[in-house]
Formats: sequence, structure tokens, C-alpha cells
Amino acid sequence: MNSVLIVDDHPVARLAVRMLLEKDGMTVIGETDDGLKAVQQVRQLLPDLVIVDIDIPSINGINVVQRLRANDFKGGILFLTGKDDDHYIKRCAGAGADGFISKRNNLSELHDAIRAIKSGYGFFPINRARQNAAGDIPLDDKDKIASLSEKELQVLHFLTKGHKVIEIAVKMMVSDKTVSTYKRRMMKKLDLRTSIDIYNFAQRNKID
Repeated sequence: MNSVLIVDDHPVARLAVRMLLEKDGMTVIGETDDGLKAVQQVRQLLPDLVIVDIDIPSINGINVVQRLRANDFKGGILFLTGKDDDHYIKRCAGAGADGFISKRNNLSELHDAIRAIKSGYGFFPINRARQNAAGDIPLDDKDKIASLSEKELQVLHFLTKGHKVIEIAVKMMVSDKTVSTYKRRMMKKLDLRTSIDIYNFAQRNKID
């Protein structure tokens, strides 16, 4: 199980997942942000594993999985999504997925989930919703967010949506050098070092 297709409509999420997979020696053979395209790419590329979000355009991730299993796809399927209540976990399992992890728990479970699927086991944290009360934000993170200037917070929002520095500069009507300065200050205040750190922080604190 070394080839992977990533299906997610958030560019930062795809980048973060790709980086973690490649670090573990896996190969990302395709990416898409669309459900129907995902079904087509699976048919063409035959990945060993599909990592899919629920909320994606054209058809949602659950429908994607149902179609793949109806088409006799035998590879692994792992949901990686912002949803984390038991209702969605059970629906994903019922559709034919092999595992489910929440973006709200960073991406720390990705390695364990893939290892479980490789070994023929499911990975479904059924009590996830009760373990993580909706709306809870770590106190340390609240203080860090409060320390950001309005411009730094803007940059964080744009980065979370997958925009590049030069694109953010156009949207904020400032130079890319100024945006880079805001980004550097923001990352220092939040104690972040990489794009994965930014993604995890945003998911943990429901910043989008």
C-alpha cells in the first residue's frame, strides 16, 4: 500500500498530507478537489489507498466511497475530514471506508490509521465526538491568537485557504515583502515553523 490518491478541496490540507505521506515513503500519484474526478482518477490510476474528505464538490466523499466500492475497488479508503461526530463516523464505515480520522486532531493519527489499514484492520475512533467537545479551543492558543494584529490574522486566514504569498499581497493590496513580514511575525507569535504547523493550528482552532 504505497500509492495514494488525495481527495480534498483545501490545497493546504492536500499539501500537508502529501508531505507526511512522502516522509513515510509513500507516493502520491494523484490529487483532486472534486468527487466525480476522484472516481475517475481511481479508475485510471488504481491507487493502493484513497484519502478523502467528506465535504467536496460535485458529490460528497461518502458518495465517492459508495461508488468506488460498487465498482469493486479493493484498495484502502481513509476519511480525513473536519467532521468528528459519531454520526459521520458510522456513515463512513457503512459506505465502505476502512478508517476515519478528524482534521481537528491535527494529522498525528494519519500514520497509525494507514498502518492499521495496511494490516487489515479498521481505524474508527467511535467516541471521538465525546472526547473532543465542540468549540473547545486550548487556552494557550486563545492567548496566541489574541496577540496577532489584524493584518497577521488576515494572513493566517489566507494561508489556511491555500493562498500563496504573492496572491495574498494582491488581495491585501500590499507588497509580497510586506505579506512575508506579516507571515513571519504571525508564525513566531503562534510558534509555528512549517505549512503543516499552520494547517494543524488552523484546524485545531477552527480557523478557515
